[in-house]
Amino acid sequence: MTALLLLPLLLPLALPALARRALDRLAPVAALWAVTACAVVLAGCSLAALGSFVLIGLLKVPLFAALGELIHPLRTASDLVVLPAAATSVGALAVCGWTLVRSVLHQTRAFRAARTEAGRGPSAGDLCVVDSPRPDAYALPGRPHRIVVTTAMLRSLDGPEREALFAHERAHNDGHHHYFLAAAELAAHCHPALRPVRGTIRLAAERAADEAAAASVGDRRLTARAIARAALAGQAARSQRPDFAPAATTGPVPQRVQALLAAPLVPRAGRAIAALLIACTAVSCAASVTGLADVHHRVEVAQGDERP
Repeated sequence: MTALLLLPLLLPLALPALARRALDRLAPVAALWAVTACAVVLAGCSLAALGSFVLIGLLKVPLFAALGELIHPLRTASDLVVLPAAATSVGALAVCGWTLVRSVLHQTRAFRAARTEAGRGPSAGDLCVVDSPRPDAYALPGRPHRIVVTTAMLRSLDGPEREALFAHERAHNDGHHHYFLAAAELAAHCHPALRPVRGTIRLAAERAADEAAAASVGDRRLTARAIARAALAGQAARSQRPDFAPAATTGPVPQRVQALLAAPLVPRAGRAIAALLIACTAVSCAASVTGLADVHHRVEVAQGDERP
C-alpha cells in the first residue's frame, strides 16, 4: 500500500523533461493539450496520495480511530513509517493550500484591475486600446473576451505587424488558452516538480498562437518580426495583467521566432512521447486508485465489516 501511494508522488518528477520533449516533437496545440492534461492528472493523483497518508495517520490516533468506529487496529506499515509520512503530508497539503489561496487572490485582483483598465479605453469589436506609455498587448478572457493593447505598443509596430499581433492575441482567445494557463498554475501548487511544467505549458500556448497567427496573416516572417518587435518594445515594461492572460511578448521569444522562421513542425517520434505521457498518467492513476481502494478495504476490516 505504501509503495503504491508513493508512485503518484514520484511520477511528477519525470514530467518536466517529458513536457519539453513533447513540445519539441509534437505540434504546439497537441503538446498543449497533452502536457496540460498530464499535469492536471498527476497533480490530482499526488493530492489523493497525500490525503491517504493523512487519513492513515489520523486513524492511528485512538481518538480518530474511535470516531472512525474501528474495533480492530488498522493494519499498515510500521508506525515509524506511517506517522512521519502522515505528518509530512499534512505539512505539504497546508503549504499547497496556502500558496494556492494566495495565488488565487493575487490573480483575481489582477484580473479585475485589467478588466477595469480595459473598460476605460476606446474599443472596436474585441479590441481595446489603453492610453499608456507602457508597451503591452495581451488577450484578456471574460465576457466578452478582449484584446488589450496600449497606445505605446501600437506606436512600436507598423500596420501589418499590428495585424499579426492582433491575430496572435485573437488566437489565444479563440483557443481558450487561459484555461490551460490556469490549470498549469493550479497543478504547480499541488506538487513542486510541476512548477517548471507551468513554463512549458505557457510556451506551448504561445507557440500555438504563433502558428495560428502565421496562418491567419499568411506570412510566417511577418509574424516572427511582429512578435520580436513587440517583445523588444515591452521588455522593460511591468505589466499588471494576470498570469492566465496570455501575451505575445512572454516566454522565450527567440525560440519562438526561430520556430516561425523555420518550416512548420513535422512531428518526430511524436507517438513515442505521447505514449510516455499516457503511460505516466495511467500508472499514476492506477497506483492512486489501487492505493485508495486498499486503504478503504483495510479500514473496513478494522471496522469489522469485512474479513482480512
